[in-house]
Amino acid sequence: MKYGLHTCTYQQIGAWVPSYTLEETLRRVSAIGYDGVELPCSAPDVWPDYLNEEKIARIDGWQKAYDLDIFGLMVCPGGSPGGNIASACDEEREWTIKYAKDVVDLSAAWNARIISLVPGWTLFGTSRRTGWARAVDSIRRIAQYALEKNSDATICIENTAEVSNLIDRIDDTLELIEEVGTPNLGVMFDTAHSLFRQEEAADWAYTAGGFLKHIHMADKGRQAPGTSGYDFQPLMQALKDIEYSGYVTMEIGFSRDRNADSMARRSLEHLKELEARLR
Repeated sequence: MKYGLHTCTYQQIGAWVPSYTLEETLRRVSAIGYDGVELPCSAPDVWPDYLNEEKIARIDGWQKAYDLDIFGLMVCPGGSPGGNIASACDEEREWTIKYAKDVVDLSAAWNARIISLVPGWTLFGTSRRTGWARAVDSIRRIAQYALEKNSDATICIENTAEVSNLIDRIDDTLELIEEVGTPNLGVMFDTAHSLFRQEEAADWAYTAGGFLKHIHMADKGRQAPGTSGYDFQPLMQALKDIEYSGYVTMEIGFSRDRNADSMARRSLEHLKELEARLR
């Protein structure tokens, strides 16, 4: 298996500190032994509006210098003014679609093959049916743009049960993908959300099957896998059984007391140990 780290562990997501520059983050992640990284497209280093050709080329050079594959980018609601593609506010929704298209452009520049996308949420008083229709329209427009700009990329739809109210289950994600109808969509999920629903992450993997293109790993409380009591062995076995070929990616931290280097190292060591025992 290939192992990746979502760089939120080292950056200002969930808590403003500790925070590291992108180059320092890549240096540390490479030294720990990861194969690649997923970057949230947020301030300060990967916010599309702050980038120019020189900065984009510099980041591309860092992935070569530190022997790290920038395999994925995240359209990151936490790093933007709203970021809700299902919003009842037309201006917010249109801005978010533009932002997602900017992320697609960056994916082509860095040869990132995964674009993680949260399908939005509804405000009180907005029906799920209305929010769903807006999400379908937004995702279709983004996906069609991606087919033109980076046909190698897969837009991976994440069900975010812990923090949203539109897409909770893998079945919801599969239904959404079918309704959008473009060939460049896939499923992703985060174990934080299966834990929130008190469901077995391995079952989510088996349900997604060949549609599963990306996964985030986190133990209870966004801790490093293997440190807060959840057993990741069944999920790792499920990934092998369905012949999952993407990155096993840690999305951990989100709090001021995180020790980024320690969390990143312990996560990698634990999952590699489990991988060695798979049947």
